[in-house]
Amino acid sequence: MAGIDIQHAHALPPPRAREAVQQVADKLVERFGVDCQWQGDALHFSRAGVDGRIALLPGAVRVQAELGFLLSAMQGPIESEIRRVLDKHFA
Repeated sequence: MAGIDIQHAHALPPPRAREAVQQVADKLVERFGVDCQWQGDALHFSRAGVDGRIALLPGAVRVQAELGFLLSAMQGPIESEIRRVLDKHFA
């Protein structure tokens, strides 16, 4: 399995950061049928071929994911898209 681990700094207050993560999660559900569930300050997501979490840290958000065999071939483009979305929501 391929792994993704991206940490992105931000200056949003915690409630606004949580709201931004929820907006990202809503898009994942809508576009890819991902199951999402909050556990404390981390949003866990999964579907066939991917398991991961988006954790809210003080001044940063961290995205970690394990990609299954088929998605591992797309690791580069997936990481690029994650970085683009983080820049958009956490600028």
